[in-house]
Amino acid sequence: MLAFLFPGQASQYVGMGRDLVAAFPEARDTFREADEALGFSLSALCFEGPEAELNLTANTQPAVLTHAVAVWRVLRSQGFAPNIVAGHSLGEYSALVAAGALDFADAARIVRRRGQYMQEAVPPGVGAMAAILKADAEAVTALCAEAERDGERCCPANFNAPQQTVIAGHRPAVQRAMELARSRKARALELPVSAPFHCPLMKPAEARLAQDLATLTFRAPRCPVVANVDAQPATDAERLRANLIAQVCAPVQWVASVRQLAAQGVTAFVEAGPKAVLSGLVRQIAPDAVTFNVESPQTLEAFVAGMRLP
Repeated sequence: MLAFLFPGQASQYVGMGRDLVAAFPEARDTFREADEALGFSLSALCFEGPEAELNLTANTQPAVLTHAVAVWRVLRSQGFAPNIVAGHSLGEYSALVAAGALDFADAARIVRRRGQYMQEAVPPGVGAMAAILKADAEAVTALCAEAERDGERCCPANFNAPQQTVIAGHRPAVQRAMELARSRKARALELPVSAPFHCPLMKPAEARLAQDLATLTFRAPRCPVVANVDAQPATDAERLRANLIAQVCAPVQWVASVRQLAAQGVTAFVEAGPKAVLSGLVRQIAPDAVTFNVESPQTLEAFVAGMRLP
């Protein structure tokens, strides 16, 4: 079985998609559709920058989505179709487009608003996120609980790998959790993000996004979509919608998702989109997995060659 994976925020870079657009009309059409749906030249921002503007959450989210969908459409034109799909956070929207459950133009517009809502949910400087390395999920969950006090929240936000968990919450609580982690021989790195994603501080964003998602048409997908919130494959349109609402405040269950995909019989994972962050995480979760990243004509060629090997 073949699984397509779709990356989330922090995979963006200036120049993303430029070579793909030059080589494939499917990619060119995808970026044109995004420009039309959003009412500004997202393609120019992706290809030329400036980096600071591309890194604004409201721009990053549609940029990563558009590149991922462009890659998927190129893969489709080459005869490749997934048996099952999953996406990391924002990437779940790309997965839904690839599965035929959500129109691309709707997805582009909704993730731009998603980025705006998440940015506006918490005042600048109030929240923070950090990666805790060399500690298992149970230990990180415990130190988050220990770091909370006086109403300040600190929670696991992304269960990315067996020894990598991202935490989020009020800045003082996150900083206490980082100190606790270091005192227990783990590594703690604060992340350069503009808001504390996937934690209860995102409740205002969840409420606003739920209203917008209620207006969109969701269809039954062509293949199952493994959800961030529970790592379960979903095929019901209304459940897909509910999963997107719940994931705003819920942690990303990426370790469980990859294990679910393996349990479903997946033998090859294809990351469609910028960089190869998810491919690296998959190898940490399922060391025997065959992984590919496709983001350019060169990586597409490597993937096609690899799939032809006995």
